Amino acid sequence: MSLKKKIIVINTKYREFGGEDSNIKDELKFLNKYYDVRYLEFDNSKNLKISDLFSFFVGSNLTSNKILKKEILDFKPDFAYIHNTWYKANLGIFKILKNYNVKTYLKLHNFRYSCTRFFSLKKHIKRGKTCNKCGLTNKGYKFFNKYYSESYIKSFFVILYGKKYFKLILNQDINLLIMNNYHANFLEELGIDKKKIKIFYNPIDLENYSTNSYNSQSNYVVYAGRVTEEKGLAELLNTWDKLYKNSLELKIVGTGDQLNLLKNQYKKSGIVFLGQKSHEDTLQIIKKSKAVITATKLVEGQPRILCEAAMFGVPIIYPDFGGMSEYFPKDYSLSFKQFDYQDLETKINSLSDVNFVKTISDGIFTKIHFLLNTETLHSTISAVFSDE
Repeated sequence: MSLKKKIIVINTKYREFGGEDSNIKDELKFLNKYYDVRYLEFDNSKNLKISDLFSFFVGSNLTSNKILKKEILDFKPDFAYIHNTWYKANLGIFKILKNYNVKTYLKLHNFRYSCTRFFSLKKHIKRGKTCNKCGLTNKGYKFFNKYYSESYIKSFFVILYGKKYFKLILNQDINLLIMNNYHANFLEELGIDKKKIKIFYNPIDLENYSTNSYNSQSNYVVYAGRVTEEKGLAELLNTWDKLYKNSLELKIVGTGDQLNLLKNQYKKSGIVFLGQKSHEDTLQIIKKSKAVITATKLVEGQPRILCEAAMFGVPIIYPDFGGMSEYFPKDYSLSFKQFDYQDLETKINSLSDVNFVKTISDGIFTKIHFLLNTETLHSTISAVFSDE
């Protein structure tokens, strides 16, 4: 029997646990079935060191580089599989991997590489528009591309980083893994070589969800995610308020800068704000729901919560744009036209038809288990890693 190929998976952990962290957890479990995997994690939650401060200017972290060199010499990986690099891992790791002749794959979970490649706001967003990749709005037509609304300094350094990062993925021999064809087309439009772009879905552990557990008699619908303007919560709640004051409940799971405003505005509207919940508790709330709903204004990568709802067979109402529909059956009946909230009303009303939602449930359950079953994903990633 041949020895397993060795893969070093590299990631920088976010300060707050989010969807990407869950994705990496499931991906590590999946990869460990077929490869010899070593996970190297950097952590942004720890206090800044001198090497971190220096790295903001040069785009390379001496401490992180040293750690990676040690791991390469000890583990001798065949491949490197990189996730988030901002800011602790930083960009010097790519040069080290190249120097040690380690073939490198980079997973792009979002579009930050595009939104942070300009200091000029007008190059990021057309006048009077909002970026549908990050939600930044051109308010007041300011000059500076203030990516982080709370900080000019943080925005300056992430753009300094982003400019180097984009040049790296454009010019270096790095394979880019993304989650849908919409993203692949977007990368090509930016000048990325098509041969470097590979589609590989984020694995979700479906091992314990082989049976459709949907309850069509449930009396509530769920939104789970950030409570922010770009997620379309104000529009969603306004629409819901018109329709369901004494029928289905809408449960909001999550927190964000609009939470207090919306809680005060919708105190008696059949809308319940549950606040932040653990990932496990959120899944249990979703599992027992009538449907999951989102009115996001952003282009999503692979929407984790929606895929998890589908694995329970829970119907999903979502705006049809970007790559969202690639995870749903063809001609899916509960997607609505983006920003058409009259259409959203129609989709919400259709939840009262029990036979209809049962049919929807069967369709999305079958689709997600086809896309993300272990055999299909293994076939895909084997072809990606063997592609010379």
